[in-house]
Amino acid sequence: MSEATPTRGEPIIKVENLTTGFGDFIVHENVSFEIHRGEVFAILGGSGSGKTVLMKNMIGLYTPLAGRVLIAGQDIARAEGEERRALLRRFGVMYQLGALFGSMTLAENVRLPLEEYTDLPDDAMDLIARMKLGLVQLQGAERLTPAEISGGMMKRAAIARAMALDPDIIFLDEPSGGLDPITSVELDELVLRLRASLGITFVVITHELPSIFTIVDRCIMVDKKARGIIAEGRPADLRDRSDNPRVRHFFNREPETEAAA
Repeated sequence: MSEATPTRGEPIIKVENLTTGFGDFIVHENVSFEIHRGEVFAILGGSGSGKTVLMKNMIGLYTPLAGRVLIAGQDIARAEGEERRALLRRFGVMYQLGALFGSMTLAENVRLPLEEYTDLPDDAMDLIARMKLGLVQLQGAERLTPAEISGGMMKRAAIARAMALDPDIIFLDEPSGGLDPITSVELDELVLRLRASLGITFVVITHELPSIFTIVDRCIMVDKKARGIIAEGRPADLRDRSDNPRVRHFFNREPETEAAA
């Protein structure tokens, strides 16, 4: 039996002593942190720091070399059968480039999780797809294909698909990547609106500082050389108070000196 969903503010994800990598190649070593229900939590770091590798371990696409990831108290790497299917329904994922199927309409893309995980009739799935697209302000675009929409609309449609099964948690991989500043701001506003109205916990992988300071409650910063977390806390606190030069350089957009590197 799965545990009850934590109330707002309690940990909904626990990463415990996690080591990630591929064979003998270690990306992260002995990483631990918690994500609280109802917050916008960010995984930050420079290129090559393993942000996406960490996320893929958290959502069960990769198996940790050591440690575990608990979602609402359940180890995602060890869950099997119906228990795993139930656990996978608790979160949705928006991948970096949207990952929409180009041969399908937006509504058909949003329907995919419903077809996989439910036995709902077609008219119910169509209704849910329209409702989810409406939540991300894409009402009227149901019959368009990914080739017919902008990059910002594609990210919104991918979020709608991530919400199809009413998850507790949504992972966003570089949601502002490739977007112009105005579209990025609109996407930030959408994340905050969905969190406020639906209570969704967001886990965001990003390096976009404007978005970080606008939407993120807490964050961790992972580092390639350290093979783990070098900072954790509120973005403004890390920017203003961190004693780690790499953290300060990241948050203040300063090049690293030879000594800091």
